[in-house]
Amino acid sequence: MPHAPRADEEGDLSSEERDELIENLARKIVDRKLETPAILFLEMHKPVAFLGSQALLVASPILAPLFGLEGTEKYSRLFSSIDNVEKLIQKIEDLAAEKGTGERE
Repeated sequence: MPHAPRADEEGDLSSEERDELIENLARKIVDRKLETPAILFLEMHKPVAFLGSQALLVASPILAPLFGLEGTEKYSRLFSSIDNVEKLIQKIEDLAAEKGTGERE
């Protein structure tokens, strides 16, 4: 009996993996107070997100020591979809708003 392919076998991230990558990346950006430049960069490059994801694959020999080969591949799959970029932007905005209201209290 054939099994249903997992997200990894199809080349896409599962929703759990996607959400975890977005959460981790957004937290790192907000913790370093880089939300404004990150959002500007992501908004400007959203139309070419797929090309950026392919550039990550090409640069994987250089990036693998920093992020690991698996991490580089996951981020490449994450940025291959404009929807994922939009979710990342929204998460950065949400975390920045939470952090902004938390500091004032």
